[in-house]
Amino acid sequence: QLLESGGGLVQPGGSLRLSCTASGFTLDDYFITWFRQVPGKEREGVSCISTTGRYSNYADSVKGRFIISRNNNKDTVLLQMNRLKPEDTAVYYCAAGGASNDYTCDYRGMDIWGEGTLVTVSS
Repeated sequence: QLLESGGGLVQPGGSLRLSCTASGFTLDDYFITWFRQVPGKEREGVSCISTTGRYSNYADSVKGRFIISRNNNKDTVLLQMNRLKPEDTAVYYCAAGGASNDYTCDYRGMDIWGEGTLVTVSS
Protein backbone atom coordinates (compact mmCIF):
# COMPACT_ATOMS: atom_id res chain seq x y z
CA GLN A 1 0.00 0.00 0.00
CA LEU A 2 1.11 3.55 -0.74
CA LEU A 3 -0.06 6.48 1.31
CA GLU A 4 0.15 10.10 0.18
CA SER A 5 0.12 13.04 2.55
CA GLY A 6 0.88 16.73 2.58
CA GLY A 7 -1.88 18.07 0.39
CA GLY A 8 -3.91 21.12 1.30
CA LEU A 9 -4.81 24.67 0.39
CA VAL A 10 -2.05 27.07 -0.58
CA GLN A 11 -1.94 30.50 -2.19
CA PRO A 12 -0.45 31.01 -5.64
CA GLY A 13 3.30 31.28 -5.38
CA GLY A 14 3.39 29.14 -2.26
CA SER A 15 4.91 25.73 -1.60
CA LEU A 16 3.79 22.31 -0.46
CA ARG A 17 5.64 19.08 0.12
CA LEU A 18 3.90 15.83 -0.65
CA SER A 19 5.00 12.52 0.84
CA CYS A 20 4.47 9.03 -0.49
CA THR A 21 5.12 6.28 2.05
CA ALA A 22 5.07 2.54 1.52
CA SER A 23 3.34 0.24 3.96
CA GLY A 24 3.79 -3.51 3.90
CA PHE A 25 6.60 -3.54 1.35
CA THR A 26 9.88 -1.84 0.62
CA LEU A 27 10.35 0.72 -2.13
CA ASP A 28 13.88 -0.39 -3.00
CA ASP A 29 12.88 -2.31 -6.13
CA TYR A 30 10.42 0.24 -7.46
CA PHE A 31 10.61 3.44 -9.40
CA ILE A 32 8.07 5.94 -8.11
CA THR A 33 5.90 8.25 -10.17
CA TRP A 34 3.67 11.11 -9.17
CA PHE A 35 0.51 11.73 -11.17
CA ARG A 36 -2.23 14.30 -10.84
CA GLN A 37 -5.79 14.44 -12.02
CA VAL A 38 -8.47 17.07 -12.23
CA PRO A 39 -12.05 15.77 -12.35
CA GLY A 40 -13.14 15.43 -15.96
CA LYS A 41 -9.59 15.53 -17.31
CA GLU A 42 -7.02 12.88 -18.11
CA ARG A 43 -4.48 11.87 -15.53
CA GLU A 44 -1.14 13.61 -16.02
CA GLY A 45 2.28 12.27 -15.17
CA VAL A 46 4.10 14.87 -13.08
CA SER A 47 7.44 13.40 -12.10
CA CYS A 48 9.21 10.09 -11.58
CA ILE A 49 12.35 8.87 -9.86
CA SER A 50 14.45 5.74 -10.29
CA THR A 51 15.03 3.19 -7.55
CA THR A 52 18.12 4.85 -6.12
CA GLY A 53 17.22 8.40 -7.08
CA ARG A 54 19.96 8.50 -9.67
CA TYR A 55 17.52 9.48 -12.39
CA SER A 56 14.44 11.67 -12.31
CA ASN A 57 12.10 13.16 -14.86
CA TYR A 58 9.62 16.02 -14.85
CA ALA A 59 6.69 17.09 -16.98
CA ASP A 60 7.31 20.36 -18.79
CA SER A 61 4.50 21.95 -16.80
CA VAL A 62 6.36 21.53 -13.50
CA LYS A 63 10.00 21.54 -14.56
CA GLY A 64 12.02 24.04 -12.53
CA ARG A 65 9.32 24.27 -9.83
CA PHE A 66 8.93 20.73 -8.49
CA ILE A 67 11.65 18.53 -7.02
CA ILE A 68 11.29 14.78 -6.48
CA SER A 69 13.47 12.89 -4.01
CA ARG A 70 13.45 9.63 -2.12
CA ASN A 71 14.72 8.10 1.09
CA ASN A 72 14.72 4.33 0.76
CA ASN A 73 15.67 3.91 4.41
CA LYS A 74 12.30 5.41 5.26
CA ASP A 75 10.45 3.97 2.23
CA THR A 76 9.39 7.50 1.38
CA VAL A 77 9.33 9.62 -1.75
CA LEU A 78 8.87 13.38 -1.54
CA LEU A 79 7.55 15.87 -4.06
CA GLN A 80 8.54 19.42 -3.18
CA MET A 81 6.25 21.80 -5.05
CA ASN A 82 7.32 25.43 -5.28
CA ARG A 83 5.88 28.48 -6.99
CA LEU A 84 2.53 26.81 -7.18
CA LYS A 85 -0.02 27.97 -9.70
CA PRO A 86 -3.82 27.61 -9.76
CA GLU A 87 -3.43 25.15 -12.63
CA ASP A 88 -1.52 22.83 -10.27
CA THR A 89 -4.78 22.21 -8.42
CA ALA A 90 -5.54 18.48 -8.62
CA VAL A 91 -5.58 15.22 -6.73
CA TYR A 92 -2.01 13.97 -6.60
CA TYR A 93 -1.28 10.24 -6.63
CA CYS A 94 1.93 8.33 -6.19
CA ALA A 95 2.45 4.97 -7.81
CA ALA A 96 5.17 2.31 -7.81
CA GLY A 97 6.45 0.39 -10.81
CA GLY A 98 8.72 -2.64 -10.75
CA ALA A 99 12.19 -1.68 -11.91
CA SER A 100 14.81 -3.72 -13.73
CA ASN A 101 17.50 -1.06 -13.36
CA ASP A 102 18.29 2.05 -11.34
CA TYR A 103 18.84 4.53 -14.14
CA THR A 104 15.36 5.07 -15.45
CA CYS A 105 11.75 5.61 -14.45
CA ASP A 106 8.48 5.69 -16.34
CA TYR A 107 4.92 6.95 -16.45
CA ARG A 108 3.62 3.53 -17.46
CA GLY A 109 3.63 0.07 -15.96
CA MET A 110 2.57 1.07 -12.45
CA ASP A 111 1.90 -1.82 -10.08
CA ILE A 112 0.79 -0.14 -6.86
CA TRP A 113 -1.22 3.07 -6.42
CA GLY A 114 -1.99 5.33 -3.53
CA GLU A 115 -5.41 6.87 -2.90
CA GLY A 116 -4.36 10.43 -3.55
CA THR A 117 -4.10 13.74 -1.75
CA LEU A 118 -5.83 16.95 -2.81
CA VAL A 119 -3.81 20.05 -3.61
CA THR A 120 -5.70 23.30 -4.04
CA VAL A 121 -3.92 26.44 -5.18
CA SER A 122 -6.16 29.43 -4.71
CA SER A 123 -6.20 32.92 -3.23
